[in-house]
Amino acid sequence: MWNTPAQKRLDEIPRLYETEKVPLEKKKVYLHFYIFDCDWFIIEFDGDDLFFGYAILNGDMECAEWGYISFNELKGINIHSVEIECESEISWRIRPVSEVEKIQM
Repeated sequence: MWNTPAQKRLDEIPRLYETEKVPLEKKKVYLHFYIFDCDWFIIEFDGDDLFFGYAILNGDMECAEWGYISFNELKGINIHSVEIECESEISWRIRPVSEVEKIQM
């Protein structure tokens, strides 16, 4: 991963199931990872490897879904032929799900 989030940023993310009672549109998106037409929006973290968030693969909004995402797998995405890796959006501003255009509710 080209720019792995700092531990301080990871520590800000609520732990898994901590936001269960928060309405979906009010849950906060803490991180955004991307590569080409793939996006992962992170709302919870187990503190080790497992995120919970919204994934859009290959820009296919019909198959986009909420689920669990391995941090180690994201860090391991690398297209060697063109030296491109999955990235964390450095300038990402924490915001509610309702403010993230790509997330369909």
